[in-house]
Amino acid sequence: MKTNQDYKNASLAALQGNWVPAVLATLIYLAIAMVLSGANEIPSSAGKLASPFNWLSGVSAVAMVFVVFPLQYGFSNAMRFLYERQDTALVENQFRIPLNHYFRSVWVMLLVAVKTFLWALLLIIPGIIKSFAYSMAPYIAEDHPEYTVSQAISESCRMMEGHKFDLFYLYLSFIGWFLLSIISCGIGFLWLQPYVENAVAAFYNDLKAQSGDGIKDATIVG
Repeated sequence: MKTNQDYKNASLAALQGNWVPAVLATLIYLAIAMVLSGANEIPSSAGKLASPFNWLSGVSAVAMVFVVFPLQYGFSNAMRFLYERQDTALVENQFRIPLNHYFRSVWVMLLVAVKTFLWALLLIIPGIIKSFAYSMAPYIAEDHPEYTVSQAISESCRMMEGHKFDLFYLYLSFIGWFLLSIISCGIGFLWLQPYVENAVAAFYNDLKAQSGDGIKDATIVG
């Protein structure tokens, strides 16, 4: 595997001259995600604590699954297409990609979220480890429409064997930029998010080259 600096340099090379569409796509993605995920934080008009089962929470949960999840799938793959194909139609792609196979994109992200949550019920650490194991599933599902969602997740687990810490270390290398983004009242995330996404796309491409691209057997890994 290459070094973190190699992935970050590759990310910056992909973004060179493309920061405007990258920032715009990130702004749209984060704005939609924040509005929909934050809806259930609004208190009731009576001033009482809102029940987690009230209609507003229900609407927010449905919006997360059917809007934010596929948008997240589309955003990650749109950034990857910028890295791999120099496709600069980022705003269009983050909507077009999931809409091409909408329910598949929803199911990929939902199943990853549910599996991660169930592992996290055991302890936080197993949930974190599994989140890294499943992290390549949206890429694999998009690259291989012939795979079932379970096969895409299984392949992600296979590809990430021995590399989960590598990805964690890559994310950790952005900690300084993360803190600066917080200090900037969150504005810095508009630049940090595409920087990270393209670095992870470079990591994924390196991972494919190192581990081979294709499911070795039909075993579904949890």
